Amino acid sequence: MAVTSDVAQCLAGTLSSDPNTRMAAELKLAELLKTPEAGLALAQLAATQDLDIALRQMSGAILLRKYVMERWSPYFATFKGSAAPVEVKTQIRQAVFQGLSDPNRKIRSLCAHTLSTIADCDWPDEYPELLDSLITIISSDSPEAVHGAMQMFTEFIKSDLTEDQILPVLRQLLPVLLNILGAAEQHSPLTRSRTISVFRQCVTALFMVKDQHPQAVKEATASVLPVWLDAFKVLLNIDPQQDVIGKDNWDGLAIRIQVFKTLDTMYTSFPRALAPYLQDFLNASLYHLRVLLPTFVHYYLSPENSAPNTSEDEPIDLAQLVCPLLDFVNNATRGGKAKTWFEQGNLGELVRLIFGWMQMTSDDEENWSSNANAFVAQEDDETQVYGVRISGFEVLATLLERMPVQTTATFQSVIQQVVVDSRQSKESGNSDWWRPLEAALAALGSQAEGVLDCVEDEEASERPKPIDIQTLLTDVVPSSLGLSECPFLQGRGFVFASQYAKLLPSHLAGQYLDAAIQVIEAQDAGIPIKISAVKAVQNFSQGMEDSIIAPFAARIASDLGPFLLLTTEDTLSLVLDTVSVVLDIDHGTWLTQELAGSLTTATLDVWSKNIKDPLFISLLSDILSSLSGSKTPGIYEVVVRQALPVLSSAMGSAKPDESWIAESAVELTAGLVEGAPDTGLGEGFFATLAPNLFACLKTTEDRDVLQNGTACLTLIIRKDVGQLLTWSDAEGRSGLENVLTIIGKLLDNQDESGGLFIGDLIIHLLRKAGDAILSVLPEMLRAMVGRMGTAKTASFIQSLVIPFCFLINNQRDTVLSLLESTQIQGRSGLDVFIQTWCENAETFQGFWPNRISSLAMSQLYLSERPSLQNVMVKGDIIVKPETKNVIMTRSRTRNMPTEFTSIPFPAKAIKLLLKDLQSGGEAATFTAPDAGDLDSDDGDEDWEEEEKLNQGFKEDEFAFLSDMLGPRVAFDNDDVLEDNDDEELRKDPVSQMDMQQHLVTFFKDCAARNTNNFQGVTGHLSEGEMSLLRRVIEG
Repeated sequence: MAVTSDVAQCLAGTLSSDPNTRMAAELKLAELLKTPEAGLALAQLAATQDLDIALRQMSGAILLRKYVMERWSPYFATFKGSAAPVEVKTQIRQAVFQGLSDPNRKIRSLCAHTLSTIADCDWPDEYPELLDSLITIISSDSPEAVHGAMQMFTEFIKSDLTEDQILPVLRQLLPVLLNILGAAEQHSPLTRSRTISVFRQCVTALFMVKDQHPQAVKEATASVLPVWLDAFKVLLNIDPQQDVIGKDNWDGLAIRIQVFKTLDTMYTSFPRALAPYLQDFLNASLYHLRVLLPTFVHYYLSPENSAPNTSEDEPIDLAQLVCPLLDFVNNATRGGKAKTWFEQGNLGELVRLIFGWMQMTSDDEENWSSNANAFVAQEDDETQVYGVRISGFEVLATLLERMPVQTTATFQSVIQQVVVDSRQSKESGNSDWWRPLEAALAALGSQAEGVLDCVEDEEASERPKPIDIQTLLTDVVPSSLGLSECPFLQGRGFVFASQYAKLLPSHLAGQYLDAAIQVIEAQDAGIPIKISAVKAVQNFSQGMEDSIIAPFAARIASDLGPFLLLTTEDTLSLVLDTVSVVLDIDHGTWLTQELAGSLTTATLDVWSKNIKDPLFISLLSDILSSLSGSKTPGIYEVVVRQALPVLSSAMGSAKPDESWIAESAVELTAGLVEGAPDTGLGEGFFATLAPNLFACLKTTEDRDVLQNGTACLTLIIRKDVGQLLTWSDAEGRSGLENVLTIIGKLLDNQDESGGLFIGDLIIHLLRKAGDAILSVLPEMLRAMVGRMGTAKTASFIQSLVIPFCFLINNQRDTVLSLLESTQIQGRSGLDVFIQTWCENAETFQGFWPNRISSLAMSQLYLSERPSLQNVMVKGDIIVKPETKNVIMTRSRTRNMPTEFTSIPFPAKAIKLLLKDLQSGGEAATFTAPDAGDLDSDDGDEDWEEEEKLNQGFKEDEFAFLSDMLGPRVAFDNDDVLEDNDDEELRKDPVSQMDMQQHLVTFFKDCAARNTNNFQGVTGHLSEGEMSLLRRVIEG
């Protein structure tokens, strides 16, 4: 009791207005809290109902939780020692648990939060009775106790139940929760909403364990989910206006929010259970959108009206309801089960209501008018803040994907009506007349790509266009461009026009572009319109023909240059993106030396201020690459003269603990090199760069610096290897020797991520250095094959193997002799190389690497080298009776490791080459078992007839995926996955050859000549492989 009295006295002292008294009390309290008794005192004070509420809150909220985090257990990262004894912990837990039933709501909430923290650590091992105790009090008749326990449960279910505990807990818990949800007279809406939140966590938990306990989960969902869905149906059929009109708080919305969140989760997890109710819930969704829209307009579009909070003073708004509602509609639409509902005539009203809910609120207007970065973030596809507008965009995108023509035609009718209504609203003097029109243009603009594709498809099929964008661009949008009193509509007009730039006739496109540039140049233009103009210029630069925009390019670049020095964060990112796009117009032929110089200076200035930001560094590197790549004579020299000394100096002066300086400087230098002309880097380039670059790479251990440095050296070798070969450092070591030193360092480094690009460096060194590398080649190759034995990551292994594949195609016997004569820890280098290659060949990435690997594999087979006949490699998986048709989890794999057959290398080579052919030849028509025959819970039976014909996709989706999956679909498609290879490799004869025909000829010749005992080797092939081989040979 003495400790409790001391703690209470100190707490009172901390609330004193006298600073000396307050400080003394805080110091004494800090000492007291080091003792276990102080923790118990805090818990008892928090539970003492006749104590001053301020002292109780301080005890239960701030100090007791702080005590738990610091003095409870090493489980917490903030633990400071002196953990309380077990008996004291038990008393503290009892006191805090008692607080869940306290008459004061705030005390209940604070105790729930503290108890949840304790449960993180103690349950179930040290606090096994917690769950039963919680279920007991939520089963009681006390609304206060239920309220406190439900707050605790919300966190508890989310974080503390393991897979094995979930099902037993749900059997006890869910019936009690359902009783609370149905007791509207006894429990508050907020308490009832928490029962739905906990139920949603239970649904998620069931989904997570359905593979481990399929039958139990099936039974649970069959018996539990329909009951809750019936309850949700009843709740949503109650008019939502009752929860918002004439109410001091919006507690009732909390229930609806949780219902729609849960419906969305259920559709994702167990759509089949939801299917019988889907029409009702979609109707309810549409009804909510319709009847609550006037409330949204009243409270959110006008700054004079403030929406109420909850009775617990927590913020609640209609966006919290509409976002999960739209997410649910979106998932149902994407899944396919909503098709019938849309056929009943609901599409038009849904689109109209989404347009209405996407209107800009007064808070948006105030925030975006003064905060440029917030406005840019909202407008950028990659940084958009999730909200009603973004949820609406996603639903529209899904509708357009599922029903392109119907949706596009609906857009036309809805926006026509919006234009008419906005005009009438403006004429009647409504100051908010512009909001619906801005929202409609934003909605239609967000779907520009899909709309344009739909229009193009309909025109190609000689059907009427479902939407008339041209009329909007000529009759509606131009009138908004001069409305300075409506800056957001004005800006939206520019952005909308730029999103549909492809449809603009040349003269009108030029007028739009000129108007946007004038806004950028205007001194008095506000943030929204100026940023919109920059965004429009960016879109115009990407969507217009160079012939239209090139005359404006120099003016745009000159106008944007000062913005680089004035903007930050998202706004700076937009400006950098736009400058980068503009510089690519007509290959920069419009640049002058003066403009290029000023842009280079600005780029370096931005770099110095944002040197740690990888996104900005990437954009700045692109800008330098575009500047140095300009086709105008003299530009390259100007850019290099200004940038290279600064970047090289930064590499040399960066301290070891400032790796980001060297990392970014090397990346920007690589940008300069990438843009260099084909004639070379220019006199003195490498001499200026090399000393600092090599010194930096030799001393650094930073992964990113090594990666960037390796990539930069690779570019230099590609662009101008002569400079590297003729340069030598102060000690007389050549550039080649320095490069080999870096390669050696990367091979020795156990952190393989730093050497991910070593393969490209070595490949181009072999291709470009010619005879200069012959003297050091054997030593380098031995080092590489020596590293293969310890290499772990697939990308690093590829970097080691592919250079050998390249050499085998050019100097097969020389390379094989070297490998045969090399010993690596008692194994021949040939054995190490062949084992590594065969185990990883199927994981190689990139078009050229896969081709060079296949060519080398066929070369080795044709060599009939005796040493290769004795190399045994991993074959096919051995399927055991106990693992057949069993999903192998990690635990099962640990207990029953996967085993493989062992086969000679020639047989493995044939297997791998057959697989390559199957990926690109006629065997790709082999079909897998019909997935439609499997029992699943996807619930997507509608929109399926077309999809069953195309492996689960619509025809156009399947065609798109087929294009994307090119190299594994067609070996003779030279355009696929070329982004993984540089330009030189794309032009290499290996990339240009008909690989499919090469492999077919290879197999036919081997069969005809029985090369390398081809007939005997085929005995190691599977039935499917033999079938394919016969078709190839006989075809």
